[in-house]
Amino acid sequence: MTMKTFEKHLQQQLDELPRERHPDKDLWQGIDLAIQAQADETRTKRQPVWLASAAVVMVAVIIGFMMRPVSTDPEVNPVTGQSLVKALSQQHEKEKSALLVSLEGTPAVTENWQEQLTELEDAAEAIKAALKEDPNNTALLRMLQSVYQQQFLLIERVHAPKWQQI
Repeated sequence: MTMKTFEKHLQQQLDELPRERHPDKDLWQGIDLAIQAQADETRTKRQPVWLASAAVVMVAVIIGFMMRPVSTDPEVNPVTGQSLVKALSQQHEKEKSALLVSLEGTPAVTENWQEQLTELEDAAEAIKAALKEDPNNTALLRMLQSVYQQQFLLIERVHAPKWQQI
């Protein structure tokens, strides 16, 4: 068979093919299920974001509470100094534990995130040690709040990075 006859034969077979082809079954049901599954997955991924956001707001409220004028009279303002740092730390640990539990089944995108979390915890401990010397230092309190916020962001980003969110 020559090239010219081959092309003629090929063109003839192409002309005989139907112009439209319909699927063997209804595809909309599968498309609908895929869209629904994707929407459900998006909803479950957003839960840790809200939890982390709530934790950050709580820390900000506590820091705002700490920024108000401090009275030296313990009966007027009983939560000052080390008791305030202790309350802030306990609240942070509770919220961090809740966030980690909510993300327990979610795979992390990096291997060394726990090392980074440990470094942030060490930084928080150093700030707490400095706060023992100067318990009402607002700059140190802000630094502690910033380190706590960085911990939440690290945990959130490692388990739900922006490139995975829709």
